[in-house]
Formats: sequence, structure tokens, C-alpha cells
Amino acid sequence: MPPKTALLVIDVQKYFESMTLAAVPNIKALISHFQSSSAPIIFTQHGHSKEELTTKPSPNQLVRKWGASGSIAYGSEDWQFQDSIKRYTTQPGCTLVAKNTYDAFINTNLAQVLEEKAIERVVVCGAMTDCCCDTTAYSAFKRGFETCLVSDACGSANKTQHQAGLRGFGFAFWGGTYD
Repeated sequence: MPPKTALLVIDVQKYFESMTLAAVPNIKALISHFQSSSAPIIFTQHGHSKEELTTKPSPNQLVRKWGASGSIAYGSEDWQFQDSIKRYTTQPGCTLVAKNTYDAFINTNLAQVLEEKAIERVVVCGAMTDCCCDTTAYSAFKRGFETCLVSDACGSANKTQHQAGLRGFGFAFWGGTYD
């Protein structure tokens, strides 16, 4: 029997829409494939609480780095899923994981969700290749999951950042990157 595989769709939110224009059709194709085989799909949604955005200094390292104006407020328009992805997030077999840092395993129940589903392999796609996608993929690998980062189903602020994320992950980690 092949390993149980889950799709991790990282932060395909309105804030990152311009970064994922080319990736979204491929993300949707991955979602459709996983749905057709009834494989688990986990969507992450990045956002920060009012406390994280207004406390000085912020208790959240990313808010300290990017500032409140460069961070995604929980519940804001930027926090919403992109319109072309939103409908998938509520379908059967899909799980939503809220996060407030690059790594979707930190301060979340993602590891527990994967363990409960007896997942052995994860396929990672979404935004941003060189921040949340590669960090989550590294973390999955370190936790013992066979991990693939899908190069044409990820996006970043620019091609240089996108390629840097792919190169870093592809060099040292099991699954590498796939088109």
C-alpha cells in the first residue's frame, strides 16, 4: 500500500494574490487530484491578532520584523482566502489550520492533524516559496514526513526569492522540488 499523502496548501490568501497568479491554476489542479482520491487537504491561513499588532514590542517575531502595517490582521480582507481558492477550503476532507508564523507546525495543531490521519508524506504548495512554504516543508521533513515542494504551485515576491526557496529545499531534503 502506498504511503498516505496529504496536500498542504499554504496561505493562498488575498495578501499574496499578486505573488501566486501563475501558481493558482496548478494549486487548483493539485486540490482536484487530492479530492478525487479522497486524500486529506490542509489549508493554512496566516494572520495576527489585534494584540500581536498593537502591543509594543509585539509578542510575535514576524510582526516585530515586518511591522503592523506589513502584517496580515486576523479577519481583514487581506487575511481572506483568494476568491478562486475559497470554495475549496470548506469542502469535505479539508482542514483549516490558523497560523501566525512562517512554519505551519509552530503554535498550531498541524502535527496532530497529520498524525491522526496517519499521514506519511506531504506535498507542499502555496505562498511564499521562500518563507512559509519552504519553512513548513523543512519542518515536515524534520518530523519524519516524506516531503515534496511543488515548484510551479508556489509563488513569492519575485523570481529570485522563489528560486532561492526551491534551491535551498531541493538541495538537502528528501523529496526535493517538483514541477
